[in-house]
Amino acid sequence: MARRTSRRLADGREIIYFDDSPQAPPRIAEDTRPLGERAASGEIRLDALVGDWVAVAGHRSNRTFLPPKDECPLCPSGVGSVPSEVPEADYDVVVFENRFPSYSPVSAQACGPDGRLGGDLLQSRPALGRCEVVCFTSDHESTFADLTPQRARTVIDAWADRTAQLGALPEVEQVFCFENRGQQIGVTLNHPHGQIYAYPYVPQRSAAILAQATAHHARTGRLLGADILAAELEAAERVVIDTEHWTAYVPFAARWPVEVHLAPRRDVPDLASLTSAERDDLARVYLDLLQRLDRYYVAKDGSAIRLPYIAGWHQAPAHRGREVSRLHLQVMSVLRSPKKLKYLAGSESGVGGWVNDVPPEQIAARLREVAPGVGSGVGSGVAVEVAS
Repeated sequence: MARRTSRRLADGREIIYFDDSPQAPPRIAEDTRPLGERAASGEIRLDALVGDWVAVAGHRSNRTFLPPKDECPLCPSGVGSVPSEVPEADYDVVVFENRFPSYSPVSAQACGPDGRLGGDLLQSRPALGRCEVVCFTSDHESTFADLTPQRARTVIDAWADRTAQLGALPEVEQVFCFENRGQQIGVTLNHPHGQIYAYPYVPQRSAAILAQATAHHARTGRLLGADILAAELEAAERVVIDTEHWTAYVPFAARWPVEVHLAPRRDVPDLASLTSAERDDLARVYLDLLQRLDRYYVAKDGSAIRLPYIAGWHQAPAHRGREVSRLHLQVMSVLRSPKKLKYLAGSESGVGGWVNDVPPEQIAARLREVAPGVGSGVGSGVAVEVAS
C-alpha cells in the first residue's frame, strides 16, 4: 500500500502524496510561492430546457496553457525554471486541488435560504464542490501506459481514496475520475495527469445511466451493468481482454471511432469498493488496454501512433442510487484515422443523434490483434488506416 501524506499549499489548497517507493523521503517541503487567496467557485446555472446544470467559471480563462517544459506546473519543484504546484523535489503520485477550479469548496457568492440565487426557470447557485489534479508520475515525458504495474496500482489507490473522501462531502453528488490525453482532446498541460471532479449535482450522462439502471432493476431485479457485461461475454465478438476480475469490451452501440469499456466481474458501485486483488488485476489490465490503444494506428515505418483519448470512470452517485449502480471505465478517442478527427457537428451537437462510421466489431478485432508484444498487425486483414 502507498504511504499517504496530506499537506497544504501556500493558498490553503490540499496536496496529497501517495508514495509506493521505499526510498521516498518524508513529504515536508513547504510551498513558499506568494499565491494570495485561493480561487472561489463560480456558479452553476440550470438549463431549464433539458433540466441539466452548466458551470460558469470565468476565472478559468486565465489558467496555464501549454507552457514550455521548464515551466510545467506539474513537474516537481526545482526541475524547471519556476516553482511548481508540487513543492517536493520528486514524487511518485500526487493529488492536489486545482488552482483554477470549475467547482470549489470556497464560495464568493451569497445565496438565499434555499441555496439558490434566482427564480424557478433561472436557477443559479454557487458551484460548490472540488476539482483535483492527479499527477501519475514526476516524469514529464512519460504517459500512463508507460507506468509499472506497481505505479498504476498506486494511481488506482489514489482514485479510490479520493472517491471515498470526496463522496463523503455533503455538497458532493457525483465523483468523476478522468484523464484527457493529447492536444487533439484539448489538454492544456502535457505532463501525464488526470483530474477528479466532485460535482454538486449528478451530471446529465450519469443521471441517464442511473435512470436506465433504476428502471432495469425495477423490471428485472438485476443490475443493468451486470446484464450488459454478461451479454457481451456471451456474444464474445467485441471482447478484447478477459481476466479473473476484469473484462474489456467494445460496447455494442459504441459512439466513438475508438471506444472501449472496462468492467469488473464483481458487482461494485465504485472504485473505493474494489478489493486488493481486483486493484492489482486492474493495474495490469488497464496497462494492457492502453498499450493496445497506442498500437491501434501505425505509421508507414511501423511505429505506433499514440492515441489521444478520454478515459473516465463511471461510478455510483455519492448519496443515491448506489444499490442499482455498477462501476465501469469508458475510454474513447476522437481520432477516426491517423490524421482525421471525428467532429461533433449538426446531428451529434444539435440533437445528440450519434453516427459512428466504424463498426464496433472492427474496433474490437483490431484491439485483440495488437496485444502488447504481438506486432503492429499491418497487412493481417484487419482494416486499419496507416499514416502517410
